[in-house]
Amino acid sequence: MRILLTGSSGFIGQHLLQALLAEGHQVVCAVRAVKPSSDPRLSYIHADFSKDTDKSTWLARLTGIDAVVNTVGIFRESGAQTFENLHTRAPRALFAACAESDDVHMVLQLSALGADDGAETPYHLSKKAADDYLASLPIRACIVQPSLVYGPDGTSARVFKALASMPFAVRFGDAPQLVQPIHVDDVVAAIVCLLRQRLHIDQPLLPGIVPLRTARRLALTGPQALPFIDYLASLRTAMGMGRLRVLKLSAGSGRLLARCGRWLPGGLLDPDALRMLDRGNTADPGPTLRLLGRPARSIASFIVEPRAERARAKLDWLLPPLRWAIVVVWIFTAIVSGFVYPVEDSLALLARTGIPESLQALMLYGASALDLLFGLGILLLKRRRWLWLAQLALIGFYTVVIGLKLPEFLVHPYGPLTKNLPMLAAIWLLYELDGKEK
Repeated sequence: MRILLTGSSGFIGQHLLQALLAEGHQVVCAVRAVKPSSDPRLSYIHADFSKDTDKSTWLARLTGIDAVVNTVGIFRESGAQTFENLHTRAPRALFAACAESDDVHMVLQLSALGADDGAETPYHLSKKAADDYLASLPIRACIVQPSLVYGPDGTSARVFKALASMPFAVRFGDAPQLVQPIHVDDVVAAIVCLLRQRLHIDQPLLPGIVPLRTARRLALTGPQALPFIDYLASLRTAMGMGRLRVLKLSAGSGRLLARCGRWLPGGLLDPDALRMLDRGNTADPGPTLRLLGRPARSIASFIVEPRAERARAKLDWLLPPLRWAIVVVWIFTAIVSGFVYPVEDSLALLARTGIPESLQALMLYGASALDLLFGLGILLLKRRRWLWLAQLALIGFYTVVIGLKLPEFLVHPYGPLTKNLPMLAAIWLLYELDGKEK
């Protein structure tokens, strides 16, 4: 088939794209940034879910398309990337165009388990609005609703593994918080199976009776439902670590912590996420079993390379404190140099390094300002690799000059100069990993 795939740059979309190509389909990816393709089976067209909310916009893109698979989704809103636009308005326009198209024979919507009549959060409600609209249209469709999806390259999976590798995990309140994780490979396999069955959907259920062209909803879950804290413990065990220690907090404390969740590692915890977790995320695993023709992968098989994933998981929660420690060093140094340490003593040290008297004050306060900018840059800038190099250069320069001009600091019992060595090593580590972590 010739398939229009939206969300191909996302976590599930990337995996699905490779599976569709391996299946022999021709795939047209609707993306914001069009790029060339060397694969004759793969092409790209421009589309923007934050803006493309008109049916006519999508109808023009559906010529020659046999099936449409929508995998666009966000967990948190940012700017024009809103639940209303990405989960509801743009998908509705796309689905309406599919229903009107003479070419499209099937639509597959990737939704979420919990997008049902019990939905409460904007995430689930916006998904449900698109699902219900698709179900009302006269077109063959399937609404796939997976539980928590695990994949080694998934953002949520990385956060969960980081939480599982920490010295202890936090349990919020007394709600069961049941989840039923499913591996991304099983989600993709299920979608491929649904597309294979496309030609069989029109077959009569009984002789002489043709089924209605309506959507069906399909929950995709792993074989085991368990409390979220036990899911973390299972990941920890699979990574070859010991028993998970659990710190139990009251439901009120959990809600208070969730309000600060944007600034916690991973940024997945917020009041809505906690409400969804308390509600639970489970369903009958039978439909998944029947569709795949086998049981979905168990949690114990999620971790393929325990040592590598254990190291990655620990880095994910150890690197943020390391960055913050370096931020504190730069900002504290700026304050002490400019306002706390006696100015006369600072100027005397600068004089001994060969700085002319006319430039000593400029050098003192200029260096303090630079230290402050380094600290703020680490906090505020998204791209920091060049900043780490600048810090390495400055600290290296300071170390060489002070070692030559003020040699007493080399043998000082508090080691003010030799402590630059672990600082340099830490910054080099951050330079190597920054931009390569995702």
